[in-house]
Amino acid sequence: MGNSQKKAPGHGEGGGPHSQPGTPGHRRNQGNNTANSKGQEVQGKKLAVNGTLPTDKSEDEHYNLDAPCGALPPPLARLKNEGNMLFKNGQFGDALEKYTQAIDGCLEAGIDSPEDVCILYSNRAACFLKDGNSGECIQDCTRSLELHPFSLKPLLRRAMAYETLERYSKAYVDYKTVLQIDISVQAAHDSVRRITKLLIEQDGPDWREKLPEIPLVPLSAQQHRRDEPSAEVLQARAARAEQEKARKAEVQFNMLKQEGNDMVKNSQFQGAVEKYSECLAIKPGECAIYTNRALCYLKLECFKEAKQDCDSALQMEPNNKKAFFRRALAHKGLKDYLSASNDLQEVLQLDPNVQEAEQELEMVTNMFRESLLANAQG
Repeated sequence: MGNSQKKAPGHGEGGGPHSQPGTPGHRRNQGNNTANSKGQEVQGKKLAVNGTLPTDKSEDEHYNLDAPCGALPPPLARLKNEGNMLFKNGQFGDALEKYTQAIDGCLEAGIDSPEDVCILYSNRAACFLKDGNSGECIQDCTRSLELHPFSLKPLLRRAMAYETLERYSKAYVDYKTVLQIDISVQAAHDSVRRITKLLIEQDGPDWREKLPEIPLVPLSAQQHRRDEPSAEVLQARAARAEQEKARKAEVQFNMLKQEGNDMVKNSQFQGAVEKYSECLAIKPGECAIYTNRALCYLKLECFKEAKQDCDSALQMEPNNKKAFFRRALAHKGLKDYLSASNDLQEVLQLDPNVQEAEQELEMVTNMFRESLLANAQG
């Protein structure tokens, strides 16, 4: 930095770019601006971080014009804070003058605080950007980055200024650098997509080969990657989370199943149906829950629902005796005696010693005969 930076380029003693012709809305009115600055309420308000971007957030401290600013002495800190307040209130030209005075003061006093001076240049660049002075914005952002490389805000502001000037390759490089620093900056993502299309139209399919080199951001400057765990750690965390989820689901399933079983013992079949249904919502592939719920449906004479549960159980376990037996009872309730007989015979093939199946088969066979005789007589 040299003494040539004492005054903002193009500024005389009386004002800045807001006083130049052709910049509507920023004509200088020294008396009014001074009165407004003195009359503004500053205590109890939060400061907006200096900038033009939607990613800027408010500072957490209350506004105090006399508060020191990092290593800046109080008079220069006060100038910076006044600039912050003016910028927040949309008085960009006046804010620019305050930042310029603070920069000049730092240079004259030989202040050795690169971070503070970097912020002052970045803040003044935001004013230039607001005033439509993209060239001066780029110069100040570059000075800021010389003092504090890979600082996010001056990079983003310079990218916006480059884009305004249709210097798309340089804008692209700065936006991509921003995303190395903080992958969550949505404005940079949107701008990269937009500029990529323009560069393809401008330079054709080989547009990447014509780009300036994109600098590699060191890990120390990466805001959202600095503390990110490795892929292996993330996988291990995900596996542990799945295991914990499965453990909790198993505990819940067993509790509901036991509650359903207890209700069956107490002939509370409707309540048991509800508990078993909750079990199936957790573990839909549990065959025993279908046969248990089928039993409850049989007791409630919901034969169609009982048959459906037995069908589901047999799809999972084709040789499930309980499912065949309870489906036979469901068929019997639906007066489909032939299907009931077939299911009972399946039970006896699987286990010839099931006496209940023998008794039911004899009963169903008699019912089937009676139904045939009744149909014949009718």
